[in-house]
Amino acid sequence: MADTTVPMFSLAQLRDDAHREAFRACLTGMGVFYLTGYGMDERDHRLATRTALDFFEHGTPAEKEAVTTDNPTMRRGYSALGAESTAQVTNTGSYTDYSMSYSMGVSGNVFPSPRFAEVWTGYFDRLYAAARETARLVLGATGTYDAGDMDTLLDCDPVLRLRYFPEVPEERAAERVPRRMGPHYDLSIITLIHQTPCANGFVSLQAEIDGEMVDLPAVPDAVVVMCGAIAPLATQGALPAPRHHVRAPGSGMRAGSDRTSSVFFLRPSTDFTFSVPKARAYGLDVSLDTATATFGEWIGDNYVTMHAVPDAPRPLPGQRR
Repeated sequence: MADTTVPMFSLAQLRDDAHREAFRACLTGMGVFYLTGYGMDERDHRLATRTALDFFEHGTPAEKEAVTTDNPTMRRGYSALGAESTAQVTNTGSYTDYSMSYSMGVSGNVFPSPRFAEVWTGYFDRLYAAARETARLVLGATGTYDAGDMDTLLDCDPVLRLRYFPEVPEERAAERVPRRMGPHYDLSIITLIHQTPCANGFVSLQAEIDGEMVDLPAVPDAVVVMCGAIAPLATQGALPAPRHHVRAPGSGMRAGSDRTSSVFFLRPSTDFTFSVPKARAYGLDVSLDTATATFGEWIGDNYVTMHAVPDAPRPLPGQRR
């Protein structure tokens, strides 16, 4: 079992109200926890991950171009290595995300093959069901959310992204660029994160808890659940939206540091409306100059597409290094 300060709960325990006070304290104090027993196992994640990695490795430039979108708010299809910059979006740097990704949602999807669509649609549906049940338990634990609105809120516009983080080159080692992805909070109600561990033991994912970045290592048969920016809006500030980042390894830890991260963002519908002043009071960065705004307007104001020249291709798992 991984040694971590972040608590772990099973979905069965949370359904039965076991550890209610510990769960509430974790949510309001940290906004992040590990979850087990959510209806999926490592084989489910492995199939979807391998399907995406096979496309990353063997897809032709034309095939990748066919499933690439230029719409920054439409997270769909393929995104090349270095094509996005979380650091630039969040004004924390100018470096690109050192990852490539594949994304899908409930509609508007682009798949490279029927088999890919079959695997990923089943995977998406199971994660969506797990995320909605988990969100009900998370929001209900605070006592500050109107349960009568729960069905409306959870009629969502979710996004699933599989990211592959290759071994970084020397110029992207921590001594020069300390992160593979810049610090940010998620624009979601909650986010489920399934990771594969780095072969060399390096831990990339960290979340800010009590002012310090805390390791979130991969734990077999568990996902990390992170409260997103909609959580404080929906709970009158009871839940935090923890900032997190993906670290780069130092020069001596580059070999064996590649990893994958399957991230399911339970995002509200685009017409979800919130108070801009309250969002700012909860510590959220909303630059819109209006009293109220929709989630769609916030997304459109935040995301940009980086038309950067991708970094040099790196070997994928199974390739010769």
